[in-house]
Amino acid sequence: MFYHLFKYLDEIYNLPGAGVFQYISFRASMAVILSLIISLLFGKRLIEMLRNRQAAETIRQLGLDGENAKKGTPTMGGLIILAAILIPTLLFARLDNVYVLLMIFSTIWLGVIGFIDDYIKIYKKDKSGLAGKFKVIGQVGLGVIVALVLHFNDNVVVREQFKISSASEAPAGVEVKEINGQLMYFKDVKSTTTTIPFFKAHEIDYSKLLFWMDDEGANKWVWIVFMFVAIFVITAVSNGANLTDGIDGLAAGSSAIIGITLAALAFISGNLIFSDYLNIMFIPNQGELVIFAAAFTGACIGFLWYNSFPAQVFMGDTGSLALGGVIAVLALMIRKELVLPILCGIFLIENLSVVLQVSYFKYTRKKYGEGRRIFKMSPLHHHYQKLGYAEPKIVTRFWIVGIMLAILTIVTFKLR
Repeated sequence: MFYHLFKYLDEIYNLPGAGVFQYISFRASMAVILSLIISLLFGKRLIEMLRNRQAAETIRQLGLDGENAKKGTPTMGGLIILAAILIPTLLFARLDNVYVLLMIFSTIWLGVIGFIDDYIKIYKKDKSGLAGKFKVIGQVGLGVIVALVLHFNDNVVVREQFKISSASEAPAGVEVKEINGQLMYFKDVKSTTTTIPFFKAHEIDYSKLLFWMDDEGANKWVWIVFMFVAIFVITAVSNGANLTDGIDGLAAGSSAIIGITLAALAFISGNLIFSDYLNIMFIPNQGELVIFAAAFTGACIGFLWYNSFPAQVFMGDTGSLALGGVIAVLALMIRKELVLPILCGIFLIENLSVVLQVSYFKYTRKKYGEGRRIFKMSPLHHHYQKLGYAEPKIVTRFWIVGIMLAILTIVTFKLR
């Protein structure tokens, strides 16, 4: 909103200082600051409101130390995160940008699903909340919408670069630029390529997965492949964040680390010079996603003010489903979904710990007549609680691992 307003004031009235709103770095900085302010000011009032409305978390008796002390803690605090993401994005991002609009839509979509789940748990006194099939339908539905928009929208393109030795080699009417001492010209194309870590070519085209078709057929039906990828990524990361939200500050802190990394990758992908240096595909107009990612990161960090141990509020599914889903959609937009197993390693291991625990229990019960366990309890953070580790120590060590994985994610762009 402010971008469009100050651009108008700058062009029509030449207002001093209005031009600063054209800079992504300035607007991203303002988005972080505003998201922190909203979290801190709005958070306190919302916690009081939730407490007055008796929107308290239902504590399952798992035999964990300190679980009874959490009884009565307000939940649905994800509303703080949603407000701290959406308001700065609406104010500082370009609202004519397809990527920004899709991120706003995805945040609201998943936030509503999580809110319904929390509402049923709290006010309908149904501990199971929204039926799992409806959550999956919501996640699948978002995956379909995201895939269709990213594949068919005319504004979603990749700018391919061609190196030339002289300007005469470029096609007529094409702008030639010199970058890092090399002459280049560019062409915007619809592309189904994505980034793949550790490989020298560094990219893979989803159409190549339809190897039994000719090029024309593969290009026609590749959107179906991308749709299934989008559905899987959104569902997996969203559920991973939901499982990670089991002890104070773990999901919010881990998401903040991921958000900072995705903000950096979005900036690189939308910057011609940096993308060329790192040999990463340049995607026009993606710089605006830095503002969204900045607001996302600020919202997560601001929420920690109230969610760090001992938590004054829990985010509930309102927050956790939205955090994971937003991360997944953002990664799909910047063509970095295949690095998520590294970047979202915390979410991945939490997911895997549950899958392994349940699978092994069923297998051993069928084979030996008695179910056995790999971990003392799943998800993994509960295993460490059972071993006697204090919550703050578990959270801090998971954060450290998350930072290491974030650094490794960045490093993969030079390790090929």
